[in-house]
Amino acid sequence: MAPPAQPGVPGGRGSKVPPARKLLCMCSLSLCLTYLCYSLMGGAGPAALRSPAALPATAAPGAPRSPAALPGTAAPRSPPGPPGSAAAPTASAAPPRASNGSRDAGAWTRTPLAPGEAIAAQSGAFERDPQESSTTDEELSRAGSRGTTPDYGEKRLPQALIIGVKKGGTRALLEAIRAHPDVRAVGTEPHFFDRNYEKGLQWYRDVMPKTLEGQITMEKTPSYFVTNEAPRRIHSMAKDTKLIVVVRNPVTRAISDYTQTLSKKPEIPTFEVLAFKNRTLGLIDASWSAIRIGIYALHLENWLQYFPLSQILFVSGERLITDPAGEMAKVQDFLGLKRIVTEKHFYFNKTKGFPCLKKPEDSSAPRCLGKSKGRTHPKIDPDVIHRLRKFYKPFNVMFYQMTGQDFEWEREESEK
Repeated sequence: MAPPAQPGVPGGRGSKVPPARKLLCMCSLSLCLTYLCYSLMGGAGPAALRSPAALPATAAPGAPRSPAALPGTAAPRSPPGPPGSAAAPTASAAPPRASNGSRDAGAWTRTPLAPGEAIAAQSGAFERDPQESSTTDEELSRAGSRGTTPDYGEKRLPQALIIGVKKGGTRALLEAIRAHPDVRAVGTEPHFFDRNYEKGLQWYRDVMPKTLEGQITMEKTPSYFVTNEAPRRIHSMAKDTKLIVVVRNPVTRAISDYTQTLSKKPEIPTFEVLAFKNRTLGLIDASWSAIRIGIYALHLENWLQYFPLSQILFVSGERLITDPAGEMAKVQDFLGLKRIVTEKHFYFNKTKGFPCLKKPEDSSAPRCLGKSKGRTHPKIDPDVIHRLRKFYKPFNVMFYQMTGQDFEWEREESEK
């Protein structure tokens, strides 16, 4: 059962139709007309230009959208709730849980369309990569018993989570906030609310570091933000959990995401091939995780079913590089902490192109993020960049309206 709507929160029970769904309806109609024109003109035909299915209109107000609601698909059984958590919703209300933390591929055939662009579902032989993480069960086991964790105190469930986004700057934020004496955070990504939920809350608690009274326990798993089930599961653990989302220009984020995958799988197709189902017609393939993660407005709509905006802090990945102390001041205020992590904790590394963390109280060398951060991006065709900017723009504007913050991504691009 979904919690009561928060006053003034988009998508809440009894509210008007969310703007993201309005955009979906308008763009779906536009797409249908476009396909009709192509058909009359002897174009590629309906087989090559499959239209994304519309979201079910019968969904209960305020309920998270579920791919299982599509005709002809079976409603998956909801994973059992962990010990001590609220009872899980029935199978018909629970979003599907995909293995390895990936979203149901069919859900993204219904992604709304940006004006002038079309989205096609991926159906080729190349397997779309799920949210990547190097975290293993062995590492999680070690994380609960070593590191900076003191031998005193007790293990508690986290009061704050860094829930996204991948390649947005979550690792930099985690390392910076761990410099605060009143914060204890596990260094690995537990992936509890997307991959390990069936292991139960006791397993999750055991992964956490020990803390003293008054200290905050934290963890970060960037894939939570794009996981359908995560908001409900986190809310059932503790409805007052504070959530932090690090966001970045979605075009730059997508290229960075691809760059990371390319470093591990050099044989994958080019960015241009993966970004489009049909480049000639401008059919952007939002089933590819590198593209879909950046549609922040749609993901946020899911979280607002369970949490008010007052419990979610949005951190700018760009400003985390240009003004790390300023962004960390906001984070510390949000967590109710004294502003201890300040400009004296950072040193800008010109070689890497981002700030490094240092300890002002001793003479140790600055501690920079690993070699996996700051990779050189491959050169992308400017026309592809232009099409992606056009695709993301209405979703960016909607995201600004939903959060009340202007991240200036369009202005940033116009200055290039």
